[in-house]
Amino acid sequence: MDLFDKEIPENPELAPLAERMRPKILDQLAGQQHLTGPGRILRTMVERGRFFSLIFWGPPGVGKTTLARILANESDAFFHAISAVTAGVKDIRLIIEQASKQRLRTAKSTILFIDEIHRFNKAQQDALLHSVEDGTITFIGATTENPSFEVIAPLLSRCRVLTLNPLQENDLIQLMERALSEDILLKSIQVGFDKNIQSILVKMAGGDARMVLTTLEICIQLAPVKKNRLKITKAVLQEALQKKIFRYDKAGDQHYDTISAFIKSVRGSDPDAAVHYLARMLNAGEDPLFIARRLIILASEDIGNADPQGLVMANAAFQAVHAIGMPEARIILSQAATYLASAPKSNAAYLAIDQAMADLPEFGQEPVPLHLRNAPTGLMKDMDYGKDYKYAHDYPGGFVDQTYLPDKLKDMIYYRPKNFGAEKIIRERLAYWWGKRKNRK
Repeated sequence: MDLFDKEIPENPELAPLAERMRPKILDQLAGQQHLTGPGRILRTMVERGRFFSLIFWGPPGVGKTTLARILANESDAFFHAISAVTAGVKDIRLIIEQASKQRLRTAKSTILFIDEIHRFNKAQQDALLHSVEDGTITFIGATTENPSFEVIAPLLSRCRVLTLNPLQENDLIQLMERALSEDILLKSIQVGFDKNIQSILVKMAGGDARMVLTTLEICIQLAPVKKNRLKITKAVLQEALQKKIFRYDKAGDQHYDTISAFIKSVRGSDPDAAVHYLARMLNAGEDPLFIARRLIILASEDIGNADPQGLVMANAAFQAVHAIGMPEARIILSQAATYLASAPKSNAAYLAIDQAMADLPEFGQEPVPLHLRNAPTGLMKDMDYGKDYKYAHDYPGGFVDQTYLPDKLKDMIYYRPKNFGAEKIIRERLAYWWGKRKNRK
């Protein structure tokens, strides 16, 4: 007999474990202490009962929808939740109309939660602006995509963007333990784990609370039951995940150590070690796209312009792995890893952007030199926008010596190419162009 048959005869449509365990108050939420801890923004909002429009940005399963519901429960406001996948402007206008009437009748505001707001186009997002501006609705959006690219600027300016982080291993373990001790179906069952299985389950979830609880629920369904006791073993977890679980080492918890060893082997120009760690990860069931993404980062961070073809290779590998999948993806990853490991290395581009960003707080947003500014109107031309700009292609070799940086930074050097690989040629070219003015030694 199924373990749950005797527990739910009256309610066969009982929600999944992840939904049953959804927190109702901030204190039950796993992780996100940078937003919900004492004195933090969401905790203060709840304590003071003052709410404003928000956009929650973070990966799946970290609490975006849950936080919206908690804020709605804590507020004295009407609450509407829709998904941008299925809703449109008509739905938004209907909710706004209802919110306006309720506001006049009860003086209460309305919270409108839109999941996956990045799926709304510009016109759909435009429909929110006026009502958010005048306070008819308090808008809460959730997105897995960067709001800077996916949410229109006028809506962004009316909201505070809050970043949610993947949950840590301790957060997920506590979440599982709470489910086993408090859930209506699980608290009467004694659930045990074989050595390291709980840790492997957590790592497989990748910081996603929903995935952890869903996988736990499937494991409990699959594990043999004896007198209301069961144990989740490697075989049970493997069946639940539908992928082979390979212990990276004797401890069975070396996911991060192995990817670290892989990246450091490529950075250290050892293709043999790189292929070894690649094989270990693939044999363990690691997501090949995760590996490919790390190689793209490495191609810029550790190889850069010493071999510009490295980034092309890494990006092509990612696209190919995405197109064909395993097991053939192993060949593509091996080709990319061995090429990158054998390429000349330079972190000059990486150091350049980090130094430039580190300088921003000190120098601020210095005015762009007038001769570099665009002058699409007569007024701007009268203000000397674009005056004395020298068009590089009008000069021999396509180069002319002029100042591009703001005055306070005009002699600053960020990019220092190495003296080997393709960067040696770049270094010589820059020295020829800029001479003593920019000495990159």
